[in-house]
Amino acid sequence: MTEQATGAHHPQPRPRSGGQQSAPVEHVTGAQSLIRSLEEVGADTVFGIPGGAILPAYDPLMDSTRVRHVLVRHEQGAGHAATGYAQATGRVGVCMATSGPGATNLVTPIADAHMDSVPLVAITGQVASSSIGTDAFQEADIVGITMPITKHNFLVTKAEDIPRVIAQAFHIASTGRPGPVLVDISKDALQAKTTFSWPPVMDLPGYRPVTKPHAKQIREAAKLITAARRPVLYVGGGVLKAGATAELKVLAELTGAPVTTTLMALGAFPDSHPLHVGMPGMHGSVAAVTALQKADLIVALGARFDDRVTGKLDSFAPYAKIVHADIDPAEIGKNRAADVPIVGDAREVIADLVQAVQKEHSEGHQGDYSAWWSDLNRWRETYPLGYDLPDDGSLSPQQVIERIGQLAPTGTIFAAGVGQHQMWAAHFVQYEKPATWLNSGGAGTMGYAVPAAMGAKAGVPDQMVWAIDGDGCFQMTNQELTTCALNNIPIKVAIINNGALGMVRQWQTLFYNQRYSNTVLHSGPDDVNPEARGTRVPDFVKLSEAMGCVGLRCERPEDLDKVIEEANSINDRPVVVDFIVHEDAMVWPMVAAGTSNDEIMAARDVRPDFGDNEDD
Repeated sequence: MTEQATGAHHPQPRPRSGGQQSAPVEHVTGAQSLIRSLEEVGADTVFGIPGGAILPAYDPLMDSTRVRHVLVRHEQGAGHAATGYAQATGRVGVCMATSGPGATNLVTPIADAHMDSVPLVAITGQVASSSIGTDAFQEADIVGITMPITKHNFLVTKAEDIPRVIAQAFHIASTGRPGPVLVDISKDALQAKTTFSWPPVMDLPGYRPVTKPHAKQIREAAKLITAARRPVLYVGGGVLKAGATAELKVLAELTGAPVTTTLMALGAFPDSHPLHVGMPGMHGSVAAVTALQKADLIVALGARFDDRVTGKLDSFAPYAKIVHADIDPAEIGKNRAADVPIVGDAREVIADLVQAVQKEHSEGHQGDYSAWWSDLNRWRETYPLGYDLPDDGSLSPQQVIERIGQLAPTGTIFAAGVGQHQMWAAHFVQYEKPATWLNSGGAGTMGYAVPAAMGAKAGVPDQMVWAIDGDGCFQMTNQELTTCALNNIPIKVAIINNGALGMVRQWQTLFYNQRYSNTVLHSGPDDVNPEARGTRVPDFVKLSEAMGCVGLRCERPEDLDKVIEEANSINDRPVVVDFIVHEDAMVWPMVAAGTSNDEIMAARDVRPDFGDNEDD
């Protein structure tokens, strides 16, 4: 992933040199120092829940006019909300929890943010420093627990260290490859008297992210691009993190190469652009998956060659040379060896590539991709994304999601849970702008959508936010709708209700002889109560109304537009729509786990025929 390029709108503290005039010193508690520090780094929203060890921090938080606290119903909701806020705004998301179980409930969203390179600062309370290591009440070694899933973490036991650590945490989270940083503060450090001055002197001697790419590598990449016959720009989420979407469009149009955007990069390049061939991966478009397989050059920008994109790694893109640009040198060569490795911020890398390609063009070196586009266009036309409407006249989940996208105003943000509805939302909503698609890519976290949508709406209240959720995902974190209702965060939620854990059920259909073990959500074990099948437990409309939301239900295709338009028209409360959809709908295309991308299925029992002429 690449550097967070939104530092311009998130003021980062600068180290002080000895020659600067000292800032005024205030006498405060450690807790007051924490809140002042959050104000100074520009944090305007914190999602959290108080508890014993963090309680000292909540008292001065009440007096802050610059930091809004949103009281969530579960710490997992706080973490995902902070992630949604960060993804929608480009600023650092902040969540706060108490020690022990409060802190451990943040582990999943921290891991999620780590996998997807989201700038996040998680602040947790810890038992008093004298009690650390004694198994005191509500003690958990959250620093040790989160070490593998944070970019960095801190244990603070002295009040005077709080401003410096907060400044460093925000700097680390938002620069280089963004990621989560945990700050664990002991209760006695929050209660102790100290002094506060800003800015603090930061001390990060080993932290020097490389942002400027090496000119020689850029020149080599440009030569490969103009010499290639079948190039592909493989665009990952790092391009969004770097704010490099404008530069990407210039590079694509300059070269004329096809662009494929990963699940984490949707919106980095307009879906409607003629150079866009779709999303690659296990459920990617046939054109995108095949483009990578048949390419002679892959230019990877802020992407990491993860297993969902490559399929069986040793059969991935067998004819391709690799240019791999990433802010994180650890990603380069990790899964696929790079012929031209480029370490740098995606925005700077792409801007330099544009200049280098222009120079190649001026010297008469220009790629001829006409035969390549003939193949690409044939694949796009022969195997487009699509779906069949159910024979019984019930709602198609793909149609529901497609119509939500078509009826939503320009600039609507979509947050998805994980599973079939996530893939359908990736396929059937058009993403034309960055920061309009939020999802859990690397971790695949069920329960992500509702709190992430809440965080996004809190960060950009003037934009409409739709959470596209499954009935399984929704039952994990729907309590945050109460938070939305009470805090004037009017998100909209579409429950794609097929009565099952849909993606797992799809695998059981395809690979487990239709033995639906524990994936049916609307009946009990072994269906001991068959008359209960089809009943609505829970009744999502009643549940939503009980949490202060408007609850709607849609079961018939002829009601679809009317219900969506009603949901869009309500902006003073959260709205939840229970879409009862056909349970047998599947996500296609599909590459079965562990198989080669050459084995892609366009639909059930439909394997694309590419002929032999492309295998050269």
